[in-house]
Amino acid sequence: MINSVDLARTARLHAVKMVHRAKASHIGSALSMIDILAVLYSGILDTQPGRDDRDRIIVSKGHAAVGLYAILAETGFFPVEELDSYGQPGSRLLGHVSHHVPGVEVSTGSLGHGMPIACGLALAIKQCVVCIVGDGELNEGTTWESALFAGKHSLTNLTVIVDHNRLQGYGDVDEILGLGSISKKFAQFGWSTVEIDGHNHDQIRNALATNQTRPNLIIAHTVKGKGVDFMEGSLDWHYKSPNTEELANACRQLEAA
Repeated sequence: MINSVDLARTARLHAVKMVHRAKASHIGSALSMIDILAVLYSGILDTQPGRDDRDRIIVSKGHAAVGLYAILAETGFFPVEELDSYGQPGSRLLGHVSHHVPGVEVSTGSLGHGMPIACGLALAIKQCVVCIVGDGELNEGTTWESALFAGKHSLTNLTVIVDHNRLQGYGDVDEILGLGSISKKFAQFGWSTVEIDGHNHDQIRNALATNQTRPNLIIAHTVKGKGVDFMEGSLDWHYKSPNTEELANACRQLEAA
């Protein structure tokens, strides 16, 4: 079993360096979900490619690609050195999650697509299917069609994790289009629901280990930009790339964590 805490720390360091090097964006979104990914890829699921009976993980919030790429590289899906090519001409490590990358099930980034695909997979196979969505992504109508579908078909092998960092591209989630009680909505559609601290690895692991009798929704309360004090809770880091001084500061904080 991989130490998920160490994996998350290393992935955060990779992520900030990748975004800086490529002069890219979405580092805040990546940092909020890295703890979730670190637990998922620490050995509790069998996600090795090439096997029909593998478990599936879909990261629907595809703009947070650097977080997923860092985790996949550190868990052996491709060489860690390839992370240096992120966002460069000819690289398969694109700015949004790409299915050309080993370990990636499907390209994502157009929000609202991941849950329908996850539902189809869960209906077709017996293995576990986990889909990570952003809370802003719940504004997409396809997520609610998927929620109804999963409840109707009792997809007990499906888990959806909401990265609930409360910020989306243009502001606060509740101000853009308030979601009300996410938990109550999904429960009405026939899901079991639980709310956790999305940075507490034991809580994430326990929520995933639940013996499911219905599709499972995990609302993971997270902080955008988690781990770097000047990024935490700031919408700016949905778009900004850290300059050299900011990168050094971020790395110092993450290395000391």
